[in-house]
Amino acid sequence: MTKTATKSPQLKSLSDYIQERFDEFSRSQKDVARYIVDHLDEAAFLTAEELARRASTSSSTVVRFSQALGFEGYPELQQAAIEEYRTTIAASATNGGALFSFDHSELEGSLSADYSNLEETARKLTSEQVEASVAALATAQRIVIVGVDQMAFFASYLRHTLSLLDIRAEIVASTGGESLQRLGRIDENTLVITLSAGRAHPLLLRAMKLALHRGARTLAISDATMSEVGEHAELTLYFSSNSPSFTRSHTALMALIQGLAHGLYARDEAAHKDRIRAYKLK
Repeated sequence: MTKTATKSPQLKSLSDYIQERFDEFSRSQKDVARYIVDHLDEAAFLTAEELARRASTSSSTVVRFSQALGFEGYPELQQAAIEEYRTTIAASATNGGALFSFDHSELEGSLSADYSNLEETARKLTSEQVEASVAALATAQRIVIVGVDQMAFFASYLRHTLSLLDIRAEIVASTGGESLQRLGRIDENTLVITLSAGRAHPLLLRAMKLALHRGARTLAISDATMSEVGEHAELTLYFSSNSPSFTRSHTALMALIQGLAHGLYARDEAAHKDRIRAYKLK
């Protein structure tokens, strides 16, 4: 007998169905789930091998994930992704159309993806999440930012931006001795911020669990709506990182950092004005 998809994926969007079933999946399957939910426009047109590579897993895991959802195989799951994507595109066209035509250059495709990333990030963030994060940054006695590999740059940029407002922060960017010493000094007066894209580095999970154990406040900034790090965080902020290229887009992450800095500046603009003028930033 041919195995067909259950009724649930047909009655709901693929993304909604995946999120409802998320806790049932294995760790590798969760990586596939996160990627599809947050990168639907890519997943709809990737082969099983390409999707596996983007999700840092194997093509066999992609197939097993499809079957776990009730599909006969990956082609049926991909068709459900295409249908949801078409629905999303149709809604976008109704609200004003795409920024570029379908037949565009690689540069236009990249710019269009970044434009969509900013919109998607703005839609998924709430004012309550942002205000709570700004307040946590403003009141923390000590800030530790954890970001490894490509996220180390953005951890450094966040620290630099905070320093312009006279807010000091420390960075943990490796498993080296000095970085681990910074983690070792986490206490209840510390705000721990983790930055992640894709599967979270083990160091981020270690930092988050240590922060919880010591009563520190925590903020996870991630491109996964179902982030493994975010599950342990008090506060979470999402950014979209879809890209037609070989690397994830970080445009929305940069905008998010800028937005947090502006929120801090706006809390007491008079106090910061002279300092900002001295740096000749405005």
